[in-house]
Amino acid sequence: MGNFGVCYYPEHWDEERIETDISLMKDIGISYVRLAEFSWHKMEPIEGQYDFKWLNDVVDKFADAGISCIIGTPTAAPPAWLMNKHPEIFPVNDMGVRVTFNGRHHDCQSNKTYREYVKKIVTEMAKEFGHNKNVVGWQIDNEFGNGHGDLCYCDSCRQAFIEWLEEKYKTVDNLNKAWGCAFWSQEYNDFSEVFLPAHTAAGKNPSTELDFKRFCSDLIVDFSKAQIDIIRQYSENQFITHNCMGFADKVNYYDLAADLDFVCHDQYPGGFYLQMPHEDNAFLAQTLELMRSFKNKNFWIMEQQAGPTGWNIMGRTPAPGQLSLWTAQAIAHGADKITYFRWRTATFGTEQFWHGILPHSGKPGRRYDEIKYTINRYDELLDEIKDLESDAKVAIVYSYDNYHALNIQPHNPDLSYVGVLADYYRALYDLKIEADMVSEMADFSKYKLVIAPLQYILKPEVKEHFDEYVKNGGHMCFTYRSGVKDENNICVSDCELPGLLSEMTGIEINEYDCLRETEVTIDLGQYSGKGKLFADIITTKEAERVGVYTNNYYSGETAISINNYGKGLVYYIGCELDDNLLNKLIYSMLLQAKIEVKYKELDRGIEVVTRKGKDKTYIFFLNHNNYVAKLNKDLIEGIEVMIGEKNGLLEPFGTAVYVKEK
Repeated sequence: MGNFGVCYYPEHWDEERIETDISLMKDIGISYVRLAEFSWHKMEPIEGQYDFKWLNDVVDKFADAGISCIIGTPTAAPPAWLMNKHPEIFPVNDMGVRVTFNGRHHDCQSNKTYREYVKKIVTEMAKEFGHNKNVVGWQIDNEFGNGHGDLCYCDSCRQAFIEWLEEKYKTVDNLNKAWGCAFWSQEYNDFSEVFLPAHTAAGKNPSTELDFKRFCSDLIVDFSKAQIDIIRQYSENQFITHNCMGFADKVNYYDLAADLDFVCHDQYPGGFYLQMPHEDNAFLAQTLELMRSFKNKNFWIMEQQAGPTGWNIMGRTPAPGQLSLWTAQAIAHGADKITYFRWRTATFGTEQFWHGILPHSGKPGRRYDEIKYTINRYDELLDEIKDLESDAKVAIVYSYDNYHALNIQPHNPDLSYVGVLADYYRALYDLKIEADMVSEMADFSKYKLVIAPLQYILKPEVKEHFDEYVKNGGHMCFTYRSGVKDENNICVSDCELPGLLSEMTGIEINEYDCLRETEVTIDLGQYSGKGKLFADIITTKEAERVGVYTNNYYSGETAISINNYGKGLVYYIGCELDDNLLNKLIYSMLLQAKIEVKYKELDRGIEVVTRKGKDKTYIFFLNHNNYVAKLNKDLIEGIEVMIGEKNGLLEPFGTAVYVKEK
């Protein structure tokens, strides 16, 4: 199987069209297709009556053409006959309203009746295609959590949540203590009394909310595993994966990934729901790095943008070269295969204006030509760099618990957990420094600097992991709102902030200021700037002062500190710094950690990424600017150009790949 594929929906078109589509796919280098992830009714039009002939015919036609197939389980779109017979499967939102048909993801994944129907359809599919040699793999469901941000609060979920709590806490007294139920007379006499954290008259218990988030994630992981177990029982030499959604928080992808052979990701830089004309380039890169962290290995793109996106509202049309650039960016950050979404733009349904490689007419145009050029340009490279790792010396810690907890209680309405992580990643990105995204308990030994913003909830075992890394010589950076809560989302009370991090950071925080509609000014000696969102007023113990506040009643107090701890260093940043100040501080941290900052003089908008093998290192230069850029001669001298101009020129939205031999 080759390296480029496409999402294909033969059920949307006349049967004879497939011959034309296969010919066009072969022409541009498509080597596999994804099929059937929304085709439940087509495969089971009437309960218990399965029709796989149409799909077998499609798979056979692709086999004859040398194009492999990936089949998706259709459990994100249960059919109308099922939902009419069992309306209790429809999810209930937090206002107590049961949603209805005409969309997708209209299923409660805790519902036992639904689970039985899922078991039946997946079993029949696995029996039918598990030994088909042209079916190389499976995708479980589609984009878990997409459309489920507010779901589900039905009676089935309440019972499942109660059972989850009984398993976790054993006794109701343990539950009452963990959740702080003495507040507002919220104690329970029995697990059966527990309510879901749906819409209330006033306020919610943050500990209940956090556990419900964890439960929802575990429920999806279990829903996925039930399907995986069936497929593995009947399949042979077929991979199983799922298409994740970047920083979506409904399911913990680290947990979901454990049962998958590898993870996939859906990458839409120009999503209509994002900033225009497209998402921030640094954030796109960071999202790709997050994907690689879920199994600590490379991933696939299962849906790569192939045209303007849209449902009721549309995004901008990618400029010539951008589709190719975004493909190269995914490859640079660890995508081993690229699957474009979709082949031909649908003429009906919700996604009529989510454009594919082909327009509504089905006739090849500019996008088709650009993707053909892209496949030809990068296919050989993907063969060479498969499974090669990044060469990052910096990591940023990502935590679902902290993501959830700070969504529940952001304190400052402008504070976003992901937004703060993005600020730190962008500072590194602007300096042309690569950074991996890692979980709290990941192996830090390869990194010289680990940045762990907003360690709001801090478990003892995580603190010990951080501690060991720094004592052995690592450099670590923490920020405001760290060490505030325990794992139950209860405020730490046996020591001053930053709680478990106090010894490591060498500081105390006796007071803080939530910077609502205001800023602070900060002096770092050689330069100064502003801070926002929150201000920890730091008292240094063993630590040294790096920066001070210069306004408000805490003018002259410590804003940023550094502490020698074991063989390493610990930074603490007491507020969210402006871009310029953060870049300067990060730059000094890099120098302190002896990390080479080699490419920082390149134009803004040029991204530098490396993939490192035993014998060769591949260096990607990606030009996100709409003008010609030039690489400095000293940066490329003595290394071979594999893709791009030998003179170091980067065309608008162009890419160059250089190879450095060991």
